[in-house]
Amino acid sequence: MINKRLLIKNLLSHNDENSFYDKKQKLSFDSKDGKAKFLKHICAFSNSNPFNNSYIIIGVEDEENKILGVDFFDDSKIQNLVNAYLKNPPKIEYENVRFPSLPRHKVIGLVTIYPNNKITSLLKNAWKYRKDTIFYRRGSNSMPFLGDNFVLKNTNKETVAAIEKNASNNIELTLDGVFDFIKNHKPEYNPQYKVFNEQFVVCWAGEQKIINGEVYFSRVDIELINEQVQLFFSALDDVQITYNKKSFIITEYIYLGLEKQEEYFPLEKTIIHFKENGKHDIVREFLFQPPVFKNEVMVDIYNNCNLIVRKIEQNKLLSLTEQEEVLRLPTNYLICYLHGFLDAEEQLKMAKSYIKNLEEESTYIKYKETLRIIRKVKYH
Repeated sequence: MINKRLLIKNLLSHNDENSFYDKKQKLSFDSKDGKAKFLKHICAFSNSNPFNNSYIIIGVEDEENKILGVDFFDDSKIQNLVNAYLKNPPKIEYENVRFPSLPRHKVIGLVTIYPNNKITSLLKNAWKYRKDTIFYRRGSNSMPFLGDNFVLKNTNKETVAAIEKNASNNIELTLDGVFDFIKNHKPEYNPQYKVFNEQFVVCWAGEQKIINGEVYFSRVDIELINEQVQLFFSALDDVQITYNKKSFIITEYIYLGLEKQEEYFPLEKTIIHFKENGKHDIVREFLFQPPVFKNEVMVDIYNNCNLIVRKIEQNKLLSLTEQEEVLRLPTNYLICYLHGFLDAEEQLKMAKSYIKNLEEESTYIKYKETLRIIRKVKYH
Protein backbone atom coordinates (compact mmCIF):
# COMPACT_ATOMS: atom_id res chain seq x y z
CA MET A 1 0.00 0.00 0.00
CA ILE A 2 1.53 3.30 -1.13
CA ASN A 3 1.82 6.23 1.27
CA LYS A 4 0.83 9.06 -1.07
CA ARG A 5 2.55 11.78 0.98
CA LEU A 6 5.83 9.87 0.82
CA LEU A 7 5.28 9.19 -2.89
CA ILE A 8 4.91 12.93 -3.58
CA LYS A 9 8.09 13.67 -1.61
CA ASN A 10 9.97 10.99 -3.57
CA LEU A 11 8.74 12.32 -6.91
CA LEU A 12 9.66 15.91 -6.06
CA SER A 13 13.13 14.93 -4.85
CA HIS A 14 13.81 12.47 -7.67
CA ASN A 15 14.00 14.83 -10.62
CA ASP A 16 12.58 17.86 -12.31
CA GLU A 17 9.39 17.26 -14.29
CA ASN A 18 9.96 14.48 -16.78
CA SER A 19 8.15 11.89 -18.83
CA PHE A 20 6.45 10.22 -15.84
CA TYR A 21 5.49 13.14 -13.61
CA ASP A 22 4.61 16.82 -13.73
CA LYS A 23 3.79 19.47 -11.15
CA LYS A 24 1.31 22.32 -11.32
CA GLN A 25 0.49 25.17 -8.97
CA LYS A 26 -3.21 24.66 -9.74
CA LEU A 27 -5.63 23.18 -12.26
CA SER A 28 -8.42 25.11 -13.95
CA PHE A 29 -11.53 23.35 -15.22
CA ASP A 30 -13.53 26.58 -15.53
CA SER A 31 -12.14 27.46 -18.96
CA LYS A 32 -11.86 25.65 -22.28
CA ASP A 33 -8.09 26.11 -22.42
CA GLY A 34 -7.70 24.84 -18.83
CA LYS A 35 -9.61 21.64 -19.61
CA ALA A 36 -7.78 21.17 -22.92
CA LYS A 37 -4.32 21.53 -21.37
CA PHE A 38 -5.23 18.99 -18.68
CA LEU A 39 -6.45 16.53 -21.35
CA LYS A 40 -3.25 17.10 -23.35
CA HIS A 41 -1.12 16.13 -20.34
CA ILE A 42 -3.23 13.04 -19.56
CA CYS A 43 -2.94 11.93 -23.18
CA ALA A 44 0.83 12.52 -23.21
CA PHE A 45 1.47 10.66 -19.96
CA SER A 46 -0.65 7.73 -21.06
CA ASN A 47 1.30 7.37 -24.33
CA SER A 48 4.70 7.80 -22.68
CA ASN A 49 3.99 5.37 -19.83
CA PRO A 50 2.15 2.36 -21.29
CA PHE A 51 3.35 -0.05 -18.57
CA ASN A 52 3.62 2.09 -15.41
CA ASN A 53 1.73 4.74 -13.46
CA SER A 54 2.44 8.41 -14.11
CA TYR A 55 1.59 11.39 -11.92
CA ILE A 56 0.62 15.06 -11.84
CA ILE A 57 1.18 16.87 -8.53
CA ILE A 58 -1.08 19.88 -7.87
CA GLY A 59 -0.28 22.67 -5.43
CA VAL A 60 3.50 22.90 -5.81
CA GLU A 61 5.46 26.00 -6.86
CA ASP A 62 7.38 25.11 -9.98
CA GLU A 63 10.77 26.74 -9.45
CA GLU A 64 11.64 25.69 -5.90
CA ASN A 65 9.25 22.76 -5.29
CA LYS A 66 7.58 24.79 -2.54
CA ILE A 67 4.51 23.07 -1.07
CA LEU A 68 1.72 25.67 -1.45
CA GLY A 69 -1.41 23.51 -1.38
CA VAL A 70 -4.82 23.83 -3.02
CA ASP A 71 -8.40 23.56 -1.80
CA PHE A 72 -9.85 20.10 -1.16
CA PHE A 73 -11.24 18.90 -4.51
CA ASP A 74 -13.98 16.27 -4.44
CA ASP A 75 -14.97 16.12 -8.11
CA SER A 76 -15.00 12.36 -8.63
CA LYS A 77 -16.31 12.93 -12.18
CA ILE A 78 -12.93 14.01 -13.52
CA GLN A 79 -12.72 10.58 -15.15
CA ASN A 80 -15.82 11.40 -17.19
CA LEU A 81 -14.06 14.44 -18.69
CA VAL A 82 -11.19 12.21 -19.81
CA ASN A 83 -13.58 9.57 -21.18
CA ALA A 84 -15.51 12.19 -23.14
CA TYR A 85 -12.49 13.70 -24.91
CA LEU A 86 -9.92 10.90 -25.31
CA LYS A 87 -9.83 7.78 -27.44
CA ASN A 88 -8.52 4.83 -25.40
CA PRO A 89 -8.66 6.95 -22.22
CA PRO A 90 -6.56 5.77 -19.27
CA LYS A 91 -8.06 5.34 -15.84
CA ILE A 92 -7.17 8.35 -13.69
CA GLU A 93 -7.65 9.19 -10.03
CA TYR A 94 -7.52 12.51 -8.16
CA GLU A 95 -6.60 12.29 -4.47
CA ASN A 96 -6.25 14.95 -1.76
CA VAL A 97 -3.05 14.37 0.21
CA ARG A 98 -2.47 15.97 3.61
CA PHE A 99 0.82 17.68 4.51
CA PRO A 100 1.53 18.82 8.10
CA SER A 101 2.97 22.13 6.91
CA LEU A 102 -0.29 23.17 5.24
CA PRO A 103 -3.37 24.78 6.83
CA ARG A 104 -6.17 22.38 7.70
CA HIS A 105 -8.21 23.32 4.63
CA LYS A 106 -5.33 22.90 2.16
CA VAL A 107 -4.00 19.72 0.54
CA ILE A 108 -1.74 18.61 -2.29
CA GLY A 109 -3.64 17.15 -5.24
CA LEU A 110 -2.28 13.94 -6.74
CA VAL A 111 -3.49 12.79 -10.15
CA THR A 112 -2.54 9.19 -10.93
CA ILE A 113 -2.68 8.10 -14.57
CA TYR A 114 -2.84 4.31 -14.78
CA PRO A 115 -1.27 2.46 -17.73
CA ASN A 116 -3.53 1.01 -20.44
CA ASN A 117 -0.95 -0.11 -23.06
CA LYS A 118 -2.93 1.57 -25.85
CA ILE A 119 -2.32 4.64 -27.97
CA THR A 120 -4.41 7.52 -26.58
CA SER A 121 -5.53 10.40 -28.80
CA LEU A 122 -8.11 13.19 -28.84
CA LEU A 123 -11.58 11.89 -29.60
CA LYS A 124 -12.77 15.36 -30.62
CA ASN A 125 -11.52 18.94 -30.82
CA ALA A 126 -10.50 20.50 -27.51
CA TRP A 127 -9.77 24.24 -27.63
CA LYS A 128 -6.92 24.64 -30.17
CA TYR A 129 -6.04 20.94 -30.15
CA ARG A 130 -7.49 18.99 -33.06
CA LYS A 131 -9.31 15.69 -33.11
CA ASP A 132 -7.08 12.57 -33.45
CA THR A 133 -3.95 14.39 -32.17
CA ILE A 134 -1.55 12.12 -30.27
CA PHE A 135 0.53 13.69 -27.49
CA TYR A 136 3.62 12.32 -25.80
CA ARG A 137 6.16 13.51 -23.22
CA ARG A 138 9.51 14.91 -24.26
CA GLY A 139 11.26 15.66 -20.98
CA SER A 140 8.97 18.02 -19.07
CA ASN A 141 6.84 18.96 -22.11
CA SER A 142 3.71 17.40 -23.58
CA MET A 143 4.22 17.45 -27.35
CA PRO A 144 2.01 16.59 -30.36
CA PHE A 145 3.30 13.64 -32.38
CA LEU A 146 3.74 14.79 -35.98
CA GLY A 147 4.60 11.46 -37.63
CA ASP A 148 2.41 8.67 -38.98
CA ASN A 149 3.26 5.67 -36.81
CA PHE A 150 3.47 6.33 -33.08
CA VAL A 151 5.02 3.45 -31.13
CA LEU A 152 4.48 2.84 -27.40
CA LYS A 153 7.80 2.45 -25.57
CA ASN A 154 8.63 1.06 -22.16
CA THR A 155 10.99 3.73 -20.81
CA ASN A 156 9.98 4.38 -17.19
CA LYS A 157 8.69 1.11 -15.73
CA GLU A 158 11.73 0.26 -13.57
CA THR A 159 12.28 3.84 -12.37
CA VAL A 160 8.65 4.37 -11.34
CA ALA A 161 8.49 0.92 -9.70
CA ALA A 162 11.51 1.83 -7.54
CA ILE A 163 9.97 5.18 -6.51
CA GLU A 164 6.67 3.51 -5.60
CA LYS A 165 8.44 0.77 -3.66
CA ASN A 166 10.28 3.37 -1.58
CA ALA A 167 6.92 4.97 -0.78
CA SER A 168 5.40 1.77 0.60
CA ASN A 169 3.63 2.15 3.93
CA ASN A 170 4.68 0.51 7.20
CA ILE A 171 3.47 0.31 10.79
CA GLU A 172 5.57 3.28 11.91
CA LEU A 173 4.18 5.58 9.19
CA THR A 174 0.63 4.45 9.97
CA LEU A 175 0.98 5.06 13.71
CA ASP A 176 2.63 8.43 13.11
CA GLY A 177 -0.28 9.32 10.86
CA VAL A 178 -2.85 8.49 13.54
CA PHE A 179 -0.98 10.46 16.22
CA ASP A 180 -0.54 13.44 13.88
CA PHE A 181 -4.25 13.44 13.04
CA ILE A 182 -5.29 13.40 16.71
CA LYS A 183 -2.71 16.06 17.63
CA ASN A 184 -3.81 18.38 14.81
CA HIS A 185 -7.49 18.47 15.82
CA LYS A 186 -8.97 20.23 18.81
CA PRO A 187 -10.38 17.99 21.58
CA GLU A 188 -13.87 19.41 21.00
CA TYR A 189 -13.77 17.87 17.51
CA ASN A 190 -13.36 14.44 19.17
CA PRO A 191 -10.73 12.94 16.79
CA GLN A 192 -11.00 9.16 16.61
CA TYR A 193 -10.04 6.18 14.46
CA LYS A 194 -11.41 2.85 13.25
CA VAL A 195 -9.53 -0.16 11.84
CA PHE A 196 -11.09 -2.08 8.94
CA ASN A 197 -10.09 -5.61 7.88
CA GLU A 198 -6.99 -5.32 10.11
CA GLN A 199 -5.38 -3.31 7.26
CA PHE A 200 -7.00 0.10 6.90
CA VAL A 201 -7.13 2.90 9.43
CA VAL A 202 -9.66 5.70 9.01
CA CYS A 203 -9.45 8.78 11.25
CA TRP A 204 -12.18 11.39 11.52
CA ALA A 205 -12.99 14.48 13.55
CA GLY A 206 -15.89 16.89 13.68
CA GLU A 207 -17.96 19.06 15.96
CA GLN A 208 -20.96 17.02 17.05
CA LYS A 209 -24.45 18.51 17.13
CA ILE A 210 -27.86 16.96 17.72
CA ILE A 211 -30.77 18.33 15.67
CA ASN A 212 -34.27 16.85 16.02
CA GLY A 213 -32.76 13.78 17.67
CA GLU A 214 -30.30 13.19 14.79
CA VAL A 215 -26.51 13.33 15.27
CA TYR A 216 -24.60 15.50 12.78
CA PHE A 217 -20.98 16.60 12.53
CA SER A 218 -19.74 19.93 11.20
CA ARG A 219 -16.20 21.02 10.24
CA VAL A 220 -15.57 17.40 9.36
CA ASP A 221 -12.19 15.99 8.39
CA ILE A 222 -11.83 12.33 7.35
CA GLU A 223 -8.54 10.71 6.36
CA LEU A 224 -7.41 7.27 5.18
CA ILE A 225 -4.23 7.11 7.26
CA ASN A 226 -2.54 4.27 5.38
CA GLU A 227 -2.28 6.44 2.27
CA GLN A 228 -2.32 9.91 3.91
CA VAL A 229 -5.31 10.70 1.69
CA GLN A 230 -8.04 13.07 2.84
CA LEU A 231 -11.34 11.39 1.98
CA PHE A 232 -13.64 14.24 2.98
CA PHE A 233 -13.41 17.80 4.20
CA SER A 234 -16.12 20.37 4.85
CA ALA A 235 -15.81 23.80 6.39
CA LEU A 236 -19.57 24.36 6.58
CA ASP A 237 -21.78 21.45 5.52
CA ASP A 238 -22.95 18.92 8.08
CA VAL A 239 -22.55 15.17 7.70
CA GLN A 240 -23.72 11.97 9.33
CA ILE A 241 -21.16 9.20 9.83
CA THR A 242 -21.92 5.49 10.14
CA TYR A 243 -19.82 2.38 9.70
CA ASN A 244 -19.90 -1.42 9.87
CA LYS A 245 -17.19 -4.07 9.74
CA LYS A 246 -16.23 -3.41 6.12
CA SER A 247 -17.60 0.01 5.19
CA PHE A 248 -17.37 3.64 6.27
CA ILE A 249 -20.36 5.75 5.20
CA ILE A 250 -20.57 9.54 4.95
CA THR A 251 -23.88 11.26 4.20
CA GLU A 252 -23.47 14.96 3.42
CA TYR A 253 -26.23 17.50 4.06
CA ILE A 254 -26.59 21.14 3.08
CA TYR A 255 -28.56 23.70 5.04
CA LEU A 256 -30.55 25.48 2.37
CA GLY A 257 -33.57 27.70 1.89
CA LEU A 258 -34.72 31.28 1.91
CA GLU A 259 -33.99 33.31 5.02
CA LYS A 260 -35.69 31.80 8.11
CA GLN A 261 -36.94 28.88 5.98
CA GLU A 262 -33.74 26.81 5.90
CA GLU A 263 -33.85 23.03 6.17
CA TYR A 264 -31.39 20.14 5.91
CA PHE A 265 -31.26 18.46 2.49
CA PRO A 266 -29.18 15.31 1.88
CA LEU A 267 -26.66 16.01 -0.89
CA GLU A 268 -24.53 12.92 -1.41
CA LYS A 269 -23.70 9.59 0.22
CA THR A 270 -20.12 8.30 0.03
CA ILE A 271 -19.40 4.65 0.86
CA ILE A 272 -15.80 3.49 1.32
CA HIS A 273 -15.83 -0.30 1.08
CA PHE A 274 -12.70 -2.10 2.30
CA LYS A 275 -11.78 -5.42 0.68
CA GLU A 276 -9.77 -8.37 1.94
CA ASN A 277 -7.11 -7.98 -0.78
CA GLY A 278 -5.76 -4.70 0.58
CA LYS A 279 -7.84 -2.56 -1.77
CA HIS A 280 -10.83 -0.32 -1.31
CA ASP A 281 -13.65 1.07 -3.45
CA ILE A 282 -15.34 4.44 -3.11
CA VAL A 283 -18.94 4.64 -4.32
CA ARG A 284 -20.94 7.87 -4.36
CA GLU A 285 -24.72 8.22 -4.54
CA PHE A 286 -26.20 11.61 -5.37
CA LEU A 287 -29.27 12.25 -3.18
CA PHE A 288 -30.10 15.92 -3.69
CA GLN A 289 -33.71 17.05 -4.16
CA PRO A 290 -33.68 20.86 -3.89
CA PRO A 291 -36.43 22.96 -2.29
CA VAL A 292 -39.02 24.56 -4.57
CA PHE A 293 -40.28 28.14 -4.18
CA LYS A 294 -42.74 30.26 -6.15
CA ASN A 295 -41.36 31.59 -9.42
CA GLU A 296 -42.26 35.22 -8.71
CA VAL A 297 -40.33 35.03 -5.41
CA MET A 298 -37.27 33.64 -7.19
CA VAL A 299 -37.43 36.33 -9.91
CA ASP A 300 -37.36 39.03 -7.22
CA ILE A 301 -34.42 37.38 -5.43
CA TYR A 302 -32.49 36.90 -8.68
CA ASN A 303 -33.00 40.49 -9.79
CA ASN A 304 -32.00 41.81 -6.36
CA CYS A 305 -28.81 39.68 -6.37
CA ASN A 306 -27.93 40.96 -9.84
CA LEU A 307 -28.49 44.55 -8.72
CA ILE A 308 -26.03 44.10 -5.85
CA VAL A 309 -23.43 42.52 -8.17
CA ARG A 310 -23.78 45.41 -10.65
CA LYS A 311 -23.18 47.93 -7.86
CA ILE A 312 -20.12 45.94 -6.75
CA GLU A 313 -18.75 45.91 -10.31
CA GLN A 314 -19.33 49.66 -10.62
CA ASN A 315 -17.66 50.30 -7.24
CA LYS A 316 -20.83 51.90 -5.92
CA LEU A 317 -21.43 52.10 -2.18
CA LEU A 318 -23.82 49.42 -0.87
CA SER A 319 -26.54 50.32 1.59
CA LEU A 320 -26.53 48.68 5.03
CA THR A 321 -29.31 46.36 3.89
CA GLU A 322 -27.37 45.40 0.75
CA GLN A 323 -24.23 44.78 2.82
CA GLU A 324 -26.22 42.29 4.90
CA GLU A 325 -27.67 40.69 1.75
CA VAL A 326 -24.16 40.15 0.36
CA LEU A 327 -23.64 37.62 3.17
CA ARG A 328 -26.48 35.56 1.67
CA LEU A 329 -25.43 36.09 -1.94
CA PRO A 330 -23.88 32.59 -2.44
CA THR A 331 -26.90 30.83 -0.92
CA ASN A 332 -29.44 32.93 -2.80
CA TYR A 333 -27.65 32.47 -6.12
CA LEU A 334 -27.47 28.71 -5.49
CA ILE A 335 -31.25 28.57 -4.96
CA CYS A 336 -31.72 30.68 -8.11
CA TYR A 337 -29.51 28.28 -10.09
CA LEU A 338 -31.54 25.32 -8.84
CA HIS A 339 -34.71 27.07 -10.07
CA GLY A 340 -33.38 27.39 -13.61
CA PHE A 341 -31.56 30.74 -13.47
CA LEU A 342 -28.40 29.23 -14.95
CA ASP A 343 -26.62 32.58 -15.26
CA ALA A 344 -26.52 32.69 -11.46
CA GLU A 345 -23.16 30.88 -11.43
CA GLU A 346 -21.44 33.50 -13.60
CA GLN A 347 -23.13 36.35 -11.74
CA LEU A 348 -21.82 35.01 -8.46
CA LYS A 349 -18.28 34.69 -9.86
CA MET A 350 -18.34 38.41 -10.70
CA ALA A 351 -18.54 39.15 -6.98
CA LYS A 352 -15.67 36.81 -6.02
CA SER A 353 -13.07 39.48 -5.22
CA TYR A 354 -15.51 41.50 -3.15
CA ILE A 355 -16.68 38.45 -1.18
CA LYS A 356 -13.12 37.21 -0.67
CA ASN A 357 -12.12 40.50 0.96
CA LEU A 358 -15.07 40.65 3.35
CA GLU A 359 -14.30 40.67 7.05
CA GLU A 360 -16.88 37.90 7.46
CA GLU A 361 -14.75 35.00 6.14
CA SER A 362 -17.58 32.45 6.21
CA THR A 363 -19.19 34.15 3.20
CA TYR A 364 -16.22 33.26 1.01
CA ILE A 365 -16.35 29.69 2.30
CA LYS A 366 -20.04 29.63 1.31
CA TYR A 367 -19.02 30.99 -2.10
CA LYS A 368 -16.64 28.05 -2.70
CA GLU A 369 -19.16 25.55 -1.33
CA THR A 370 -21.85 26.94 -3.66
CA LEU A 371 -19.64 26.44 -6.72
CA ARG A 372 -18.83 22.91 -5.56
CA ILE A 373 -22.53 22.05 -5.23
CA ILE A 374 -23.33 23.58 -8.64
CA ARG A 375 -20.56 21.45 -10.16
CA LYS A 376 -22.13 18.32 -8.67
CA VAL A 377 -25.64 19.31 -9.79
CA LYS A 378 -24.39 20.01 -13.33
CA TYR A 379 -23.07 16.50 -13.69
CA HIS A 380 -26.12 14.77 -12.27
